[in-house]
Amino acid sequence: MFVGHYGVSFAAKRFDSSVPLWVLFLAVQLLDVIWAPFVLLGIEKVRIVPGFTASNPLDLYYMPYTHSLMAALFWSGAAFVGYLVLTRQRGQRRAALVVAVAVFSHWVLDFIVHRPDLPLFDNSMKVGLGLWEHPVIAFALESALLFGGIWLYLARTAVRRRAFVVFGLVMLMIQAYIFFGPPPASGRAAAWTALAAYGVFALVAARLERLPGASA
Repeated sequence: MFVGHYGVSFAAKRFDSSVPLWVLFLAVQLLDVIWAPFVLLGIEKVRIVPGFTASNPLDLYYMPYTHSLMAALFWSGAAFVGYLVLTRQRGQRRAALVVAVAVFSHWVLDFIVHRPDLPLFDNSMKVGLGLWEHPVIAFALESALLFGGIWLYLARTAVRRRAFVVFGLVMLMIQAYIFFGPPPASGRAAAWTALAAYGVFALVAARLERLPGASA
């Protein structure tokens, strides 16, 4: 899953509006934000196999440190503690919990779309419901999650709604390219592209939230 994760970011603002949207954007993708440099460093493995699933060619055959259930719980806990430490403000436990849940939501949503390549522990007992084998349904789910989250967010926003809707449409077009466009040149290229996308999306989210009337 890709843009569907960001629906959680937008929806999470309903639970604690004090958490910046860009932080939530990074939180829901934290497992992949860590996965990308791990791939580049050779710690985790991915290979490009055209036709591996009907939606994308990524054979994610070794990623125990980011996408196992135990790793997801660890990184969620680390995000909880990290947010408390970095904000250094009283009464931030609720906000830190929202960030932690946003991090863990990545594994839950990945479980729906991935083939059985998500380990429960280390690199063993792999699970996944495999919705990627049904690209039209998977794309519809991504769309529903993204725009459902945007709708919840905009329900708290007085103005600048058009900018967020346009942002969502651009994100959805990128998702369509990932699903139906050519495969990445290599696993390393996929990792670099992912890192760039996560950074750009977080920067855009930060900019949009600073627009007059855009924050709740």
